[in-house]
Amino acid sequence: MRILHILDHGLPMHSGYTFRTRAIVKAQQSLGCDVRCLTGPRHSAPGPAVEVVDGIVFHRTPAPPPARAPIGEWREVGAMRARIEALVREWRPDILHAHSPVLTALAAQPVARRHGLPLVYEIRAFWEDAAVGNGTGREGSLRYRATRWLETRAARRADAVAVICEGLRGDLIARGIPGDKLFVSPNGVDMALFGDPIATDPAFARQIGLEGAEVIGFIGSFYDYEGLDDLIEAMPRLIARRPAAHLLLVGGGPMEAALKAQAAASSAAGRIHFTGRVPHQEVERYYALVDVLAYPRKAMRLTELVTPLKPLEAMAQLKLVAASNVGGHRELIEDGVTGTLFAPDDPDALADALAGLLEDRAIWPQRRAAARAFVERERNWSSNISRYRAVYQRLTGKAS
Repeated sequence: MRILHILDHGLPMHSGYTFRTRAIVKAQQSLGCDVRCLTGPRHSAPGPAVEVVDGIVFHRTPAPPPARAPIGEWREVGAMRARIEALVREWRPDILHAHSPVLTALAAQPVARRHGLPLVYEIRAFWEDAAVGNGTGREGSLRYRATRWLETRAARRADAVAVICEGLRGDLIARGIPGDKLFVSPNGVDMALFGDPIATDPAFARQIGLEGAEVIGFIGSFYDYEGLDDLIEAMPRLIARRPAAHLLLVGGGPMEAALKAQAAASSAAGRIHFTGRVPHQEVERYYALVDVLAYPRKAMRLTELVTPLKPLEAMAQLKLVAASNVGGHRELIEDGVTGTLFAPDDPDALADALAGLLEDRAIWPQRRAAARAFVERERNWSSNISRYRAVYQRLTGKAS
């Protein structure tokens, strides 16, 4: 079976989006599928029009001339549509699989209809809620409502709709999308990448000032909705109870400058360490330094509906996980069994949860084992991929 994935961006760029895509494609390749990817104009990494990255063929869409919204977005849709059309004529895929944001589906749908190809639309987050989460939109605004309408329309027109969690599925059903059109393909972990944790490197810990420390960590992108400002605010209270506590922040993003300024003004400034973005192949070295991974996401529609990927990677790495009690985290974490949940938007509750975990080391082995078992049993990409296969077979009539 030939599968064309249509993406906002892809490797070699690094994000949760690209790592999920990689996992899907690699699993499909392992089943003998012929897979290619097409990225949209927002893919910003330099490179040729067609390139192979990590054994995956990527076709790129050149960026159209910039323009203000919504003209700029429609130009992007037109550019992607032309590339999809050309690739369909040249390569003859059996199925099109567009991944959010909704621009990819808008580009793919007319091509799919013209050529009689089935279209799967995969929603990883609603575009309107993602805009609110990253600070570029406002809930209830005209643009928000227009984007929501486009998202719903795209889901209605697709032959099947994949979502990453039950929160998104329930929201689409409430919009009138038939439940039998929807299927959940949850975030998962490639155990070949994260399933064999490495030991802590004492020299590396000493090099970055963490020798002998109790390390709270966050590894990911610095968006406002991640609540890292609450994590920084919690540090003085945590240090008062656990004098050896340090905070390690690995990554970068829109909030980086503001977070660094907040940390510099904190009485815990000397205990807060920023590494910047690190190469993906080095991430495990940083995981190895951390005792507890903290995910203090703020309470909002995005975090209530959407499950993140990073807590699963931490569980696979046999790390303790503490997360805010929002819907997306509750789908992944059973409080007191596979992780610890605390009240969102509450630095004091966050500090108390972290201190409690650091003080009760007797529970660590059982907690780590339970979390790892959950990932292996329910969030392993090698088993998740079967959800796509059944849908593809139904839509194309082909066995593989």
